[in-house]
Amino acid sequence: MPKFMDVHEGLKRPQNAIEKFREETKAGTRNQFGVAQLELSHNEEGHVFCLLDGPDEEAVRKHHEALGVTCGDVTQVNSLL
Repeated sequence: MPKFMDVHEGLKRPQNAIEKFREETKAGTRNQFGVAQLELSHNEEGHVFCLLDGPDEEAVRKHHEALGVTCGDVTQVNSLL
């Protein structure tokens, strides 16, 4: 499946939400849109990078919408080092 990267500004999440993402990522959990979180990087200012595995950009946007998160640019990633 393709991989997608997106960025969020000012998205501060409580630690328990971050822990839930971490657990789901480790388990390889896919949501109803076929999207799985591969990586999530964040800082205290709410600058968040998401790396996701999913069928297409629309599924990634629906994934974020279901979480109540506004999704700006979504970029398909062709390779990872």
